[in-house]
Amino acid sequence: MVAESPPQSLTKAIKSQAHTLGFQLVGITTPDPPPHFAVYERWLEAGRHGEMAYLASERARQRRADPRHILPECRSILVLGIRYPAPGETGGHPAGKGRVASYAWGDDYHDVLADRLRQLVAFIEARVGSPVPNRWYTDTGPILERDLAQRAGLGWIGKNTCLIAPNLGSYFFLAEVLLGIDLERDPPFLPDYCGSCTRCLEACPTACILPDRTLDASRCISYLTIELKGAIPPDLRQSMEAWVFGCDVCQQVCPWNRRFAAPEGDAAFASRRDVPAPDLVAELALAPKDFNYKFKGSPVQRARRRGYLRNVAVALGNQRNPAAIPRLVDALLGEPEPLVRQHAAWALGQIGGETARRELQLALRTEMDESVRAEIRQAFKAK
Repeated sequence: MVAESPPQSLTKAIKSQAHTLGFQLVGITTPDPPPHFAVYERWLEAGRHGEMAYLASERARQRRADPRHILPECRSILVLGIRYPAPGETGGHPAGKGRVASYAWGDDYHDVLADRLRQLVAFIEARVGSPVPNRWYTDTGPILERDLAQRAGLGWIGKNTCLIAPNLGSYFFLAEVLLGIDLERDPPFLPDYCGSCTRCLEACPTACILPDRTLDASRCISYLTIELKGAIPPDLRQSMEAWVFGCDVCQQVCPWNRRFAAPEGDAAFASRRDVPAPDLVAELALAPKDFNYKFKGSPVQRARRRGYLRNVAVALGNQRNPAAIPRLVDALLGEPEPLVRQHAAWALGQIGGETARRELQLALRTEMDESVRAEIRQAFKAK
């Protein structure tokens, strides 16, 4: 039997401690089934989740349908938000540079928030005076976290599918703590302040944002640069522009971010080295040990080296700078990963010119991987 403080005083103490740990958004809701689960089911049935098959497993569906499948003792859910840096205005981008989503400029939020969530649970148990059944997640658990955040009063789900907090914007990581104790619930956030605005839908480079506040993940730049493990569909490559990890466009154009999002975030997520705007030519030469050293403790590790260099090659092709040809040729001829060679061939085809064409022809004589050979043949048709 868990000894408890009165819900109101305990709730107040927990929220105060969460703020002390750096969480700007703190709310509490029930473990009842999320209100938009039917929308999620339709999204899966339409195949909008791309190759993320784990989202559609029966176990994952059951847990998203009812948080008590995760923690049967759950009586309250603490929902938290912590700010990361806002990337600033949209517009021109330096030639030769790539773009990384602002949430990945600093330390990996999975590691940072895990430590703080452990501290928060330890505080709760100390306050209660005994162990408390709990389970916590930050973008890792089978729950509909934005649904829970809205029901916990933190904000509304915008047309770009992000949670938008009034007067703060949407540059937040979300985290959830399922607890086996009763806490005072917050009222849900009911207003929809997107109104008639459609800037995010109009600005999305791949038109992946759908009218029902979902998105086609298989077209989203974040999915293409991180979750997709194979070749990027040729018809979407040019739309990726210079993005090499994630995308900020739908948040950058949002009026709520342009008015209220502060440029600074939690110190743990401050920019490290040249992560926000990597030199594309230099990045394409990263050996495995160099990649691991540069991105140790960074979310960029999620893409793995082969995926990241694939993205870099696409960005170089989109910038069409002839100065990148020597490095792309090095990748085409010497890179051990066929996936990278494949996209280097595409990039050379986009840049075009006699030098690129000659190198593609030479590579075709020695290339053994059929996917790369097919890409080289297609590259001849690009110009």
